[in-house]
Amino acid sequence: GLLEGEAKGETKGEAKLLMRQLSRRFQPLPNEVTDRIQKADPNTIEIWADRILDAKSLDEVFLE
Repeated sequence: GLLEGEAKGETKGEAKLLMRQLSRRFQPLPNEVTDRIQKADPNTIEIWADRILDAKSLDEVFLE
């Protein structure tokens, strides 16, 4: 219901912010990166967002 919709909206906003930060730092963003972010769960997006601060490359952000 309402809470589920709010959670999806929050995740979408976090994904959009992550893509903006990544494209400013590591532009241009490959389509596969954009797709991966859009399909990710909120916890994964949060991990990637934290990694932006220390990552020296785009690959370092997405290390498994």
